[in-house]
Amino acid sequence: MGQGLCYAEFAARVPKAGSAYVYSYVSVGEFIAFTIGWNLILEYVIGTASVAKGMANYIDSLCNNTMANTMARIAPMKVPFMADYPDFFAFGLVLLICVLLGVGVSESTKLNNVFTALNLATVIIVVVAGAIKSDPANWRIKVENISEEYRPKAGEGGFMPWGIAGVMAGAAKCFFGFVGFDCVATTGEEAKNPKRDIPLSIVLSLAIIFISYFSVATVLTMMWPYYLQDADAPFPHVFHESGMPVIMWIVTIGAIFALCTSLLGAMFPLPRVLYAMGSDGVLFRFLAAINTKTRTPLIATVVSGLLSATMAAIFNLNQLIDMMSIGTLLAYTIVATSVLILRYEEETHIKLNRSMVPETPYSVARQTFNLLGLKHPTTLSSTIAKCSICIFFVAALITCVLLRWDAENSSLGVAVGVLGGALLVLLLVLYRQPRSSVAKLSFKVPLVPLVPYLSVCMNVYLMVQLDQQTWIRFILWLAVGYIIYFSYGIKNSNLRVKKVEPQNGLSKIDHVRTANGKIENEKHITQL
Repeated sequence: MGQGLCYAEFAARVPKAGSAYVYSYVSVGEFIAFTIGWNLILEYVIGTASVAKGMANYIDSLCNNTMANTMARIAPMKVPFMADYPDFFAFGLVLLICVLLGVGVSESTKLNNVFTALNLATVIIVVVAGAIKSDPANWRIKVENISEEYRPKAGEGGFMPWGIAGVMAGAAKCFFGFVGFDCVATTGEEAKNPKRDIPLSIVLSLAIIFISYFSVATVLTMMWPYYLQDADAPFPHVFHESGMPVIMWIVTIGAIFALCTSLLGAMFPLPRVLYAMGSDGVLFRFLAAINTKTRTPLIATVVSGLLSATMAAIFNLNQLIDMMSIGTLLAYTIVATSVLILRYEEETHIKLNRSMVPETPYSVARQTFNLLGLKHPTTLSSTIAKCSICIFFVAALITCVLLRWDAENSSLGVAVGVLGGALLVLLLVLYRQPRSSVAKLSFKVPLVPLVPYLSVCMNVYLMVQLDQQTWIRFILWLAVGYIIYFSYGIKNSNLRVKKVEPQNGLSKIDHVRTANGKIENEKHITQL
């Protein structure tokens, strides 16, 4: 929830296409913005591929896995880090959505609205019908009552069979289910009143997503034991086993439409992120070209579709989900950090009217806990806040890594305790620093610094729950991105090229930015 609130504030500050990439560009500069944008590309490429893969598996499971068995027999791929066979069905699903998005925003939005309505209807049917057949005893199954055949995947039995660690590991993998608000944030230039509509849409989407996931997970696990669930097609399996064949087929068809909604929503933001990065010159500028007929970034859409379709065809679902989760979590961490940074920025009118007085160690020590009683940010208070945020991030990362080890070691416990105390002290330091006035924003994150502070801690903890192979793939992805940035982006960035010529007569972007990448004046006249 806290992450969605951070996005909502940034949407009110910067109603532009590009989501967290643009937000970070404004607040922390070009290099960090490229890092976050490159992670967003990973998030949406793999998000699209994973939804397509999941949809293909779902449909195939309804056909007794005919496609999977046939392809595994005639075209096996015996590569450890890839899928068992090339999934051409998932490849085709992504290309179909790519064509739909290339036609235009209006047309794809109308179809998405229909799919969304069917999706919500399916959720309601699942919850209502499932509640009738629910049995709370399925949450109290003891492991000794489970047959030997299923014990390897039954954990310890009961409500949380794998404990808190299992819940957090599952949350890290399933975090992609909450990327909907990020999709909303990428449409800043296509909303009628973005400063009002986007924050409102983000908060509402978070509430709806949470209620939907919570309700469906509750009734499914109460209807049928958790260790007997079908991962590829849970809805038809549970309703079939519960003796509700009519509801099974209604839910099965509805679930297909729901996956169509997810697939469309997963791919929709990707061309916008590529467009924003291409416009700024940190990625190839042809990605920012707008088609004269469809009024969409058509080249970026085609590139997005081909990349996502290829991923869907050659990787399995679990690998895709892990890769997407780590990129998403890092993107959200930087957004929450940026909220903190902006709240403690020195206000321009105070900076201009303030006489420069050399700081002493005594004044720095007093300002650490604001014993000077400042009401508005100064250069000193802003610097202290930024240093505290940097130290906080490092301390949070080390603490989460130590917790991940979960070793029964007294020295480790002492280290975690010390670091936990340090995190509380840093929170107190940030709480005492004066914050800039943001009264003109249509939405503000409440309880700053607590909400973004906890959001960063949770994101970092979820990231360290992911396995080593995921981190290796993620580091390789970052390495490829930095090669592109340092060989192309630095030379062609709008920080070096102040004026960009109109592309096809459709867009004009004038940037005047400071050396660290913050926008001082930007005129952006573009209709996507």
